[in-house]
Amino acid sequence: MASPSGTSSGSSMLLQNSGSEEDLQVLMDQRKRKRMISNRESARRSRMKKQKHLDELAAQVAQLNNDNNQLLTTLNLTTQRYLTIQAQNSVLTAQVGELSHRLHSLNQIIGFFNASNAVFEAADYASTTFIDPAPNSFFNPMNMNHMNQPIMASAEAMLQY
Repeated sequence: MASPSGTSSGSSMLLQNSGSEEDLQVLMDQRKRKRMISNRESARRSRMKKQKHLDELAAQVAQLNNDNNQLLTTLNLTTQRYLTIQAQNSVLTAQVGELSHRLHSLNQIIGFFNASNAVFEAADYASTTFIDPAPNSFFNPMNMNHMNQPIMASAEAMLQY
């Protein structure tokens, strides 16, 4: 019942099947290798992208540190200038107080002289023998008949002291 041709046709079918299976295995291996190569390339690109991002972040950190140092330097200089100006302002405020006090005292002295001159001038009108003092006389040593106004001081004059 078994014919030699049936056996040979069965074995050739097995050979074809085994050839197909081998081809299929080869094809699967090729696809697998392609996937591996593709995955490796993708991983390499991912690592390169990650490294590029890290490099950019490192450059940004360096730039921010540089900016921070510049800001700190500017802040220190500004603080130093502020302290210097504040000290100068304190000195000027003290000088203004002192000069205001001097001006007030001088205005009081002028007022006193003006009051004294008024008394002597009134006595001059009452007496016919009293002679009007000379401009540089004892009664008017600074010739202040026309000085009924307070002394005014300017900022430039204050800065000289």
